[in-house]
Amino acid sequence: MRRWWKEARRYAYIYGLFMKNSVISMMEYRVNFLFGMLIELGFLSIKLSYVYVIYRIGVQINGVSPDQIVLFVGVYTIMAGLYSTFFYNNFVQLPEHVRTGTLDIMMTRPISLQFMSTLRTIDIGLAVPNVVGGLIMVVYGWNKAGVPLTAGHVIGFAGFILIGLALTYSVFLLPQLLAFWTIKTGGVNDLSNAMFDFNQMPMAIYHKTIQRAGTFVIPVFLITNLSPLYVLRQLDTAHLIWGLLAPVLFLLVVRGIWKLAIRSYTSASS
Repeated sequence: MRRWWKEARRYAYIYGLFMKNSVISMMEYRVNFLFGMLIELGFLSIKLSYVYVIYRIGVQINGVSPDQIVLFVGVYTIMAGLYSTFFYNNFVQLPEHVRTGTLDIMMTRPISLQFMSTLRTIDIGLAVPNVVGGLIMVVYGWNKAGVPLTAGHVIGFAGFILIGLALTYSVFLLPQLLAFWTIKTGGVNDLSNAMFDFNQMPMAIYHKTIQRAGTFVIPVFLITNLSPLYVLRQLDTAHLIWGLLAPVLFLLVVRGIWKLAIRSYTSASS
């Protein structure tokens, strides 16, 4: 137990260095940083236009009120910001590391190769507009939907956000591992982005077949739907149990496929 705790502290320290270096790197190119934030603000404005249209129409969609939809859209916006900040750049760079052989250099480092190659880059600029904008929508939707502000609700909401973050890592890293067996994965990136964007609205608006596939086969809906469903007291037992098991299962799956991919990896220089 002591050894595990020591390793956890070591990796937390290394991740702190990754974050520090990423911030320093971004500050070297402040104009790019500002333009990136402006682009994210533009995307956020588009998301807000969805909310405006919903309020303008003022109808329920499969039993979900406009106020509740704002809550779902807010969580999606937060998760989109976190995904872009912590994972997206690392995932899309992984095929390039495999193709060019820079993965060979990472293999010489005395830390986990998966940890270094999938978590090294952090883009704070992508987080600020989305997380702040998402939190505003969550607070507004929470208040309008009449959800009591209790410690249980806040802790549960935050806990399911963390579960969604773990699922985001495992579900969207999986297709990128194809890079170890194929040359290009551009189409995979487009497909992954489209899958993530399914979460712009509550899963209740989709057909039952799509809901089941997006929950129990490729659990993208669990990423953004669990937190709002929990605070709205609409989270049934099956989704609760699967929501707790799915992150563990998919993290184990992605770890197993990663090990298989590394065993089959041959240096780009060979």
